[in-house]
Amino acid sequence: MTVPVITIDGPSASGKGSVASVVAARLGFHYLDSGSLYRLVALAALRRGIPLDDAEALAPLALSLPVVFGKDSVLLEGDEVADALRAEEIGNGASKVGALPAVRAALLERQRAFAVQPGLVTDGRDMGSVVFPQATVKVFLTADAAVRAERRYKQLIGKGESANLPRITQDIIERDARDAAREVAPLRHEPDAMLLDTSAMTIDEAVEHVVQWYSDRLSSG
Repeated sequence: MTVPVITIDGPSASGKGSVASVVAARLGFHYLDSGSLYRLVALAALRRGIPLDDAEALAPLALSLPVVFGKDSVLLEGDEVADALRAEEIGNGASKVGALPAVRAALLERQRAFAVQPGLVTDGRDMGSVVFPQATVKVFLTADAAVRAERRYKQLIGKGESANLPRITQDIIERDARDAAREVAPLRHEPDAMLLDTSAMTIDEAVEHVVQWYSDRLSSG
């Protein structure tokens, strides 16, 4: 039986991870935050002193990344790193290593292996275009850059961390440009992906759209 897959792609801080995880819970599906794999590569590289543009060293690291995903944890070489993965430095590092073809190729099969029954909801930059091109439902989730920056700012402040809104805004704009311009699997709205602009939406409203699209797809056969 074909495993149903819902892909939610989009730019940084668009809310795709929050939406995808809730959709997965609603449907009883597995959830894959593909960006965490790239963040893990970046974190592991920084810990080992590997430059983030050294494809020759990063590809084998990505292929053999010693990571274990738990329900509420992420272990890298036995260390809990869930909080460390959300740091802005790691997010920017993930965008850099994600631009390397060798790294993307190394992680491709690892991502596809998450597609098991009863189904999978996954978010990232190229889930629908490259990793799961035959996905049941493809969504491109986005929001205005200023809105995304404010969301990230409030998230960091809420955690008690220092944050600079202009700097966050600039980082998001730069990441958008880098992700869209990379040679392999660039960030883009594919013709067969449903566009979902969440600039004026709550997470629950966005979730309802995705669940309804999946329901409509099942009804249409």
